[in-house]
Amino acid sequence: AAPSRTSWADVADAEHAPPAPVPAAAPATSNGPARADRSSYVPPHLRNRSSSTAPPVSSAPPPRAAIHEEARKFSYQTGVRVVVAYGGAPITQQLRDLERGVDILVATPGRLVDLLERARVSLQSIRYLALDEADRMLDMGFEPQVRRIVEQMDMPPRGVRQTLLFSATFPGEIQRMASDFLENYIFLAVGRVGSSTELIAQRVEFVQEADKRSHLMDLLHAQRDSSEQGKQALTLVFVETKRGADSLENWLCTNGFPATSIHGDRNQQEREYALRSFKSGQTPILVATDVAARGLDIPHVAHVVNFDLPNDIDDYVHRIGRTGRAGKSGIATAFFNDNNSSMAKSLADLMQESNQEVPAWLTRYAARPSYGGGGGRNRRGAVGGSRFGGRDFRRESSSFGKGGGASDYAGGSSYGGGGYGGAGAPSAWD
Repeated sequence: AAPSRTSWADVADAEHAPPAPVPAAAPATSNGPARADRSSYVPPHLRNRSSSTAPPVSSAPPPRAAIHEEARKFSYQTGVRVVVAYGGAPITQQLRDLERGVDILVATPGRLVDLLERARVSLQSIRYLALDEADRMLDMGFEPQVRRIVEQMDMPPRGVRQTLLFSATFPGEIQRMASDFLENYIFLAVGRVGSSTELIAQRVEFVQEADKRSHLMDLLHAQRDSSEQGKQALTLVFVETKRGADSLENWLCTNGFPATSIHGDRNQQEREYALRSFKSGQTPILVATDVAARGLDIPHVAHVVNFDLPNDIDDYVHRIGRTGRAGKSGIATAFFNDNNSSMAKSLADLMQESNQEVPAWLTRYAARPSYGGGGGRNRRGAVGGSRFGGRDFRRESSSFGKGGGASDYAGGSSYGGGGYGGAGAPSAWD
């Protein structure tokens, strides 16, 4: 499924091609007619299946609610059953849903391990395994759980199942880790991986810490004045800390701007309530930490404000990707000051790649030796200078090839003259 926003780095296990793809196994955004056409087709291996808690498709994503909703749309009137399982919600209802049978299971790693330990679900019939935001899942402490699910339970081995990993950024270190779950795979890079789209107008403004709130107020007033009938457009404001999110939310409400917030200290019900309130426009301003930087597909987000810039450029890419989705335009504003100097070069480079106007003062910051040494780049150390992992790491070094050589992955093999393998093969945009 093609991404609706920016570029993706997609890793797919292609050794054993399945009878037919399952459209709901990966997140997608499509128009009504296309969705209707897809949902009218049921893959052969899902037809006439008896009710079972051994699903042929499993997806383990962080943004489980959004993917579950898309899966339900694609499977509408097909007889294909989609079940979601995640922590922070009562397990009783999830168990009832599983007992009715499941064809596509959308689950978070922790809850899935819990269900497996209770012997309430089996993975022995898995035909497709999809990990969304795979780089973050393998980089944020989920790796032991993912390894346990994939390697130590009853899931069919790699080469028997088809495995798909999706992300907008795929650093080399995470690629190496992910290759443990894949067999003779191909690497697909769509567009400029880790870059932004020209549909997002990026603005960087120099604002001292003490002036951030008043500057944000000016932006919101200007946005309200330019909106139809004075209605506030949906605005997503990113801050660094949970305390900062609560404080800014209260301050905005006190000053006449209805706002809500989500962060790591909010329970699942509070997060879902906040998102519903934001989507409906009841509280058109959402203050959030990086818990909202990935996976949220909220239509009509007109403006993303980086009130506190992140310390890592790929986090910035994911944050601003909450606007400008599915062909729509959007605005991303960042507040920059001396505390963010390590981000200057990478931020200027990213804006230049996206054909954005780079402020002269930011160019001067980026040119300073103390600030221009690659700070703010990908913290996980992508190989070969490919800071977002837009190039297959196997091309960069043969030392990670199976059996000690790159030939196992590359050569003039079954992928058409080495287009997906081989050291020296061009990248997706060379």
